[in-house]
Amino acid sequence: MKHIMRFGKKIKAGAVIHCGDWNNLKAVETVLSFRTTLYSVLGNADIDPKMGKKFERVYLEFELGNRKIGVVHSVKSLKLKFQNLDILFCGHDHMQGECIKDGLKIVNPGALENAINFAVYDTNTNEVEFIND
Repeated sequence: MKHIMRFGKKIKAGAVIHCGDWNNLKAVETVLSFRTTLYSVLGNADIDPKMGKKFERVYLEFELGNRKIGVVHSVKSLKLKFQNLDILFCGHDHMQGECIKDGLKIVNPGALENAINFAVYDTNTNEVEFIND
């Protein structure tokens, strides 16, 4: 986690978006120690009750850099209609990828277990760059 946070600091990332499955509070504390804005939801692996006090359980929506962004752990299990979003980030299957569904860009940034893979989102261009380390 520290590696990714140092990378974010180097590129002057304005925020961290996490799609759930933190697995432990130490990972959360590591991100928070970098004093970067954090947007996150809970995942199915986030069973520690203290996690529920820190993050939204199912869906989070916010604006950043004039973009309307949604975050959800699993798109498949959610029945919400995502309206007026520029991008939706999701996790759960831990597979990096990007697709367009009903005109909405949906991005799975990947996972930090077994390998380090994540994504960088540019709010100016609405483009995503996948990082595999």
